[in-house]
Amino acid sequence: MAGKLMANTAHLSLFILRLDRIRAPLWLLGLTFFTIVVPIAFSEMYGSQQERDVMAQTMVNPAMTAMVGPGDLENYTLGAMTAHQMLLMTAVVVGLMSILLVSRHTRADEEEGRLEMIRSLPTGRLSYLNSAFIVITGICAVLALINGFGLYALGFESMDLEGSLLYGAALGAAGLFFAGVTAVFAQLTETSRGTVGYSIALLLMAYLIRAITDVTDESLSWLSPLGWVTKAEVYSANNWMPIVLMIVVSALLYALANYLNAIRDLESGFLPSKPGRRYASRFLQSPLGLALRLQKTGTIAWAIGMYVLGASYGSILGDLESFFSNNEMMKQLLQTKEGLTLTEQFIPMLMIVISLMATVPPVMAMNKLCGEEKKERIIHLLGRAVSRTELLGSYLGIAVINGFLMISLAAFGLWSAGTAAIEEGLSFGMIYGAALSYYPAMLVMISAAVSLIGYFPKLTSLIWLYVFYSFVVLYFGSLFRFSDWIGNLSPFGHVPQAPVEEFSIMPLIVLSIISVALSLLGFIGFNKRDIEN
Repeated sequence: MAGKLMANTAHLSLFILRLDRIRAPLWLLGLTFFTIVVPIAFSEMYGSQQERDVMAQTMVNPAMTAMVGPGDLENYTLGAMTAHQMLLMTAVVVGLMSILLVSRHTRADEEEGRLEMIRSLPTGRLSYLNSAFIVITGICAVLALINGFGLYALGFESMDLEGSLLYGAALGAAGLFFAGVTAVFAQLTETSRGTVGYSIALLLMAYLIRAITDVTDESLSWLSPLGWVTKAEVYSANNWMPIVLMIVVSALLYALANYLNAIRDLESGFLPSKPGRRYASRFLQSPLGLALRLQKTGTIAWAIGMYVLGASYGSILGDLESFFSNNEMMKQLLQTKEGLTLTEQFIPMLMIVISLMATVPPVMAMNKLCGEEKKERIIHLLGRAVSRTELLGSYLGIAVINGFLMISLAAFGLWSAGTAAIEEGLSFGMIYGAALSYYPAMLVMISAAVSLIGYFPKLTSLIWLYVFYSFVVLYFGSLFRFSDWIGNLSPFGHVPQAPVEEFSIMPLIVLSIISVALSLLGFIGFNKRDIEN
């Protein structure tokens, strides 16, 4: 019986591997590059232990703990510094990789009818799911090995073989865990959109739970799988138990996904769709209403997530102020500005992370049009009295409003929690103004997506590389000491760092003009090109 359920799994694994022959190597090369280059940069910037100890002092505060997790700050060697500042963030990206790859070969293939065609061949009921498991497990294993041996090959004294292999194993285990999570959601939901949405929501929730518990009660961070990554204490205690636990839970998730897949009908899910109205409203019959209806669940989930993200950072600002007041070294290291509290001077760093996170949902909302086109759905709309300009404009309008909503909710969450945590409170105008100053940069990202849809619909995924580039050059810019022109290639690099820097409206006006120009180009291209069929 088991043989029939798994028939031709090996052949299907080769088939999936061929489909991912470009995606998988790009993920592996990108993740490995940033893993290897960071300790090299650290060795040049912090060559002596004294310099690393000074750096450790800057990391001993709740904001840093919430962002990158706890670390061995008492023995801040080159290896401990690398693991502290990079391992958790890289594990989050690895989790995202697994979510996208697994959803592509589970619910997405089933939703688009490819799995039904494969099942008509002499294959088992569970063959395709387990083929996806075999491929993602192989990718995670390769990632673990090349990163582990790659770090050890650098030859730094504090980065021994065991610690390097544990570093790689932590990344691989994170990939396996979120592959299992995605596979389970692929059985529960009826759409690939729901699979990706729920999986990313759990990834973000795991990060937020870890951030809050690491600051309040570190023992509770066991509740988050990302907390297990930091508890490995790579290049310090080298604790393998959390990573083994993550692999065991991943195997259980694999088994659960197989069981659910075996007992459900093809193209169905365990979370049934609710029946809609018998007759659609006039608003739903419009392109704008239909697009908004398709994105309602994702928008609500992201809105809640952005508020929680802002609130989680705001909740630790009170502890941040008390830390600075008792730490003379931090007072000397931080460039103070008259009229601003020490906590307020950390706001720009938080805003960079928040604004880039808030850029993801509006870009997703814009790219939704391209996904509908690939599934040959928009031709039914364009066959009616709907113009291409109206259709593209509907999605652009939703994305623009989506971006404003996300950055506003994150700012409100940061202010509301920060005001409660700090005795003297926070200025709402200062927080909201600092957040909205990034809105024109978000519009440039949205407009860049519109241009790609207009001229190169098959390359719309490139916008995510641009978002990722912006994160790297802004978040790690001071670490790698990038030249100013590298940061200025990102629209976020032109935003004044309020409230520390003097506010200037001219860069924001220029960014707004660029976004309008890119959008117009996108509309022209979309009206002229052929629709995929």
